[in-house]
Amino acid sequence: MPKPTKIEKLETFLWDRWLLLKIHCEDGTVGIGEGGVHGWQRPTKTMIETMEPYLLGKDPHKIEHHYQWLYRSSHFMGSVVQGALSAIDIALWDIKGKRLGVPIYDLMGGKTRDSVRCYMHVGSGEGGSAEDLANDALSAVKKGYTAVRFSPFPSDYYMHKSYSEWADEAVTRVGAVREMVGPDVDVCVEIHRQMNPAESISLGRRLEQFNPFFYEDPKLPESPKIKGEIAAKCNIPIATGERFTTIFEYQQLLESNAVSYVRPDLCLCGGLSGSKKVAAMAEANHVKVIPHNPLSPVSTATCVQLDACIPNFALQEYTGEDQPPKSELFVESLEMIDGYLKVPEGPGLGIEINEEALSMPENPKVLDTPIGFDGSVILHSLNESQVETSAAFVGERMG
Repeated sequence: MPKPTKIEKLETFLWDRWLLLKIHCEDGTVGIGEGGVHGWQRPTKTMIETMEPYLLGKDPHKIEHHYQWLYRSSHFMGSVVQGALSAIDIALWDIKGKRLGVPIYDLMGGKTRDSVRCYMHVGSGEGGSAEDLANDALSAVKKGYTAVRFSPFPSDYYMHKSYSEWADEAVTRVGAVREMVGPDVDVCVEIHRQMNPAESISLGRRLEQFNPFFYEDPKLPESPKIKGEIAAKCNIPIATGERFTTIFEYQQLLESNAVSYVRPDLCLCGGLSGSKKVAAMAEANHVKVIPHNPLSPVSTATCVQLDACIPNFALQEYTGEDQPPKSELFVESLEMIDGYLKVPEGPGLGIEINEEALSMPENPKVLDTPIGFDGSVILHSLNESQVETSAAFVGERMG
């Protein structure tokens, strides 16, 4: 065992669109973490700084103890608190692995696999057509990916005046992708919480013919009971959970039989500690895990550590890390071979930060609630390209 050490300081980085954390120990060990409150990095940074005085001088190996103390000291919970706790938890696990000279997955039960199957995000780009979407999916398949995920809606779908119009378009687009990639590739449909329960059921039934691997977040996550009703009336697997911050929300989801795949965000749901608990709860309910991962390569490396040590892993979200700034963050990027990330053998997270890359300035996510065709606030959550389209549309109307 290494000699005892203490936490010396915490250091945060608003890097591009993400929030990274370093925890420094007196013996020189540095742990890396990431906080995942998408769009709210600055408040999460402030929360980490608020928690720092407690951690200074503490034993970094007492990971669960520190999590419980900080969690139970927060009178009001929520995403900012949990994003900060998640970043701290990940960094502490990285420290422990580095000090013991082993990967994190060895500290969490050992490897259950040598590589991690990923799905690739695909989209229709500026053209926005079903053909463009299908061609992008085919491009991912040619790179070796055996699963693709996409939104079935064009970027301006919320400007349509009828349900029939945009639902028909969604069916057309999913069908175009299935026809292009063939029957051997898994097609994952991401709705981004853009429908009410009745619409979710109606569209889900129409999409059954294309055999989707999962039907993700058809509605907002507030009611597990209603999600359970949607799952019971659609003959396709439901995936959800990326916005949940605690194991208790997952408990309600699983009790409602509302999900076939849980989607914990490791940078939001209590880090590696919280997400390992979610995976165990899911396993007991015969549910598999597809970690949410829209953040930096630190998040990806963290996900791979979890994926490597749980028996009920299904797929890993992957957004591509071969272009700057993501490609510059590590001294050596994680190895991707034919749609599979190789599980690293190095200690802790198995990564080394390129210190020069940390000088990348902040590029914060723009928060903009879209306005619909009739001038009303859109009630559902949109993806990034849809927000940009809405902003342009509003500008034209007001200009």
